[in-house]
Amino acid sequence: MVINRKLAQSLLPLAVASALLSADTLPQEADSDTGAGKVAFNTSCRTCHSTKEGDNRLGPNLHDIIGREAGSAEYGYSPAMSASDVVWDAETLDRFIENPDAVVPGNNMKPYGGISDEEVRASIVAHLSAASGDGKGE
Repeated sequence: MVINRKLAQSLLPLAVASALLSADTLPQEADSDTGAGKVAFNTSCRTCHSTKEGDNRLGPNLHDIIGREAGSAEYGYSPAMSASDVVWDAETLDRFIENPDAVVPGNNMKPYGGISDEEVRASIVAHLSAASGDGKGE
């Protein structure tokens, strides 16, 4: 296929402008609570966890985590997690995501050391809250 050089030169600015405009819309989506939370979850948690019911990985699925007692879902939890008497709510999840050992000493979340960024933790908790109960997960 032979492309007219003049035609190609006239289409190039249009193609570049189109690509730039499309790229500008991507960060806007990631700025929404669910978008930013999903990105943060996928970056920090998805290697070991899923929000899809029954999809246990290296760690348990986090489907319907809000209101659930720690260690109660079908999964091989550490003795520390099973005996913790923790019920997951937004505040407890935030503290756990920040420093798991401070909330449940002896948990099996190694080598995960926590997330210090408050905004990232909040977006993950918002994502877990939004993703719970819909049956879709990721």
